[in-house]
Amino acid sequence: MKAKGYLMAALAAASYGTNPLFAIHLYENGMNANSVLFFRYVLGLPLLALMLIARGHSLRLRASEFGSVAILGILMAFSSLTLFEAYNYMNAGIASTLLFVYPVMVALMMIIIFHEEFHPSIGLCLLIMAGGLILLMRGDVSGNISIFGVTLVILSSLTYAVYLVMVNVSKTISRIPTLKLLFYVLLTGCSVFIFMIPMGNPLILPSSAADWGNVCALAIIPTIFSLTCTTVAIKNVGSTVTAIFGALEPVTALAISIFALGQPVTGKELGGAVLILIATTMVVASSRIDTVLLRVRKMFPRRRSRH
Repeated sequence: MKAKGYLMAALAAASYGTNPLFAIHLYENGMNANSVLFFRYVLGLPLLALMLIARGHSLRLRASEFGSVAILGILMAFSSLTLFEAYNYMNAGIASTLLFVYPVMVALMMIIIFHEEFHPSIGLCLLIMAGGLILLMRGDVSGNISIFGVTLVILSSLTYAVYLVMVNVSKTISRIPTLKLLFYVLLTGCSVFIFMIPMGNPLILPSSAADWGNVCALAIIPTIFSLTCTTVAIKNVGSTVTAIFGALEPVTALAISIFALGQPVTGKELGGAVLILIATTMVVASSRIDTVLLRVRKMFPRRRSRH
């Protein structure tokens, strides 16, 4: 069962990392981020509905659940939109790697807002991540990476971190099955993208069968398939191991941006991405790392000064 869990966790992360592969091709054919995400969300809805019906779940929500679900949908839509917009300003693989700072943001929010214990590994991770960000900011071929692009990704990561914290602490949300929650998150997201249309983001239809194929692939592979694999992985190996395998997500996106999309990556950008991956993986496995650090500390007890 563990082998199956490991495989599902790897597939979940890798499949989510395919976002740039489909999105960039759609941009090249004239679509904007708002349109791409609108069709991604819309096409994902009937697939989720069929999965819910097949599992015997009702689509009905309680009146008390509407507010929380709507907030989550807005957060998810804004996180998706800022990330996909960032693809227009920086290497898609680097953007996906930078997005991966969200576990650190979640950890900090839980410490600051909900007074969880601060672990030594968190401080170490922040230092490593700061080094990664510095390398990313100086890693562009021209000497400077797009500040606007980085800002968009940070906003995407922040809103997704808020989304995860809300899911983690809300008793109302915890009662909603995962697939049903995602269905209404996508439904709310569609309304957000419709709202964005008169604000300078016109709805552009896919212009060819290939474009429709890319949109469908976005709805299936990094959305429905990724979520399904994540759910199976958590049941078999737990959330911590599944989250650690999440490091394959930016690795996949980075490989796609280099080998499939031909986007250049400098040594500094690659080094910064590696540091961010290390820092984030350490946060996810912080309890184990703290145990190791404590053992190391016990091996070298402090000597008392003689007077």
